[in-house]
Amino acid sequence: MEKSKAVLFCAVLSLLLASGGATSRACAEKHVAGGGGPAKAEGLSMPLDSMEGLDVENVREGDVDAVKTKSEIVTYRGRRALKILNTDDPTAPKTMMGAQTIAIAKATDLGNGTIEAEVAGMPREGASPSTRGFVGIAFHVQDKGERYECFYLRMTNGRATEQAMRNRATQYISRPGYPWNKLREEFPGVYESYVDLEPGVWTKVKIVVSGTKASLYVNGAEQPTLIVNDLKLGETHGQVALWAGSDTEAYFSDLTVR
Repeated sequence: MEKSKAVLFCAVLSLLLASGGATSRACAEKHVAGGGGPAKAEGLSMPLDSMEGLDVENVREGDVDAVKTKSEIVTYRGRRALKILNTDDPTAPKTMMGAQTIAIAKATDLGNGTIEAEVAGMPREGASPSTRGFVGIAFHVQDKGERYECFYLRMTNGRATEQAMRNRATQYISRPGYPWNKLREEFPGVYESYVDLEPGVWTKVKIVVSGTKASLYVNGAEQPTLIVNDLKLGETHGQVALWAGSDTEAYFSDLTVR
């Protein structure tokens, strides 16, 4: 009898994993082999081929109004992906620089661990020439985006013709209180760095969090591109989110949290 139950469970588990859904994968990882009881999930994998499990929030930064965005699942460069596009009128006189959008993976709760995803992005059509195409990953997200840490890429800076801009291809920020301009002014060169990037091209990012330290890896590099030794929210935990800055056309695929 016990053997038949085990065979039945394995068959059901295989069907769940084959379905590719984030919910079924998470449930499978929570099952304890042989006992059938709950256990701490070892990870979460979301192919981002549907909006299921995501909570999109347009975040207001300081006195800048939250941007208007459209979020949808599309096919981009051969794969299904989440697209976030700023839909405000790009010719409007009020700038939206500094505004941010996050798509929170609701099932996540990360303290220490590793986040991996594929991202792509570029300035949206009609954007100001100063727009860089801002795409990244937020973590330790709390209160629907009132608090979080984030690494993001400035997609057009990676191959800029000015070295100063190249040196600002990646960025760390923390909300509230630590936007990019404050960190750059008070700690020049500490929270941003160079990495080779191409706008619109799929780019693999990995973030490793341990205590108050986090490291950003880009395109499978063995060494981190950017290291932050003093996460501004301290040693804490929270959700993981896909992050897009203002005037950006952003794409996300294959999110893994473990």
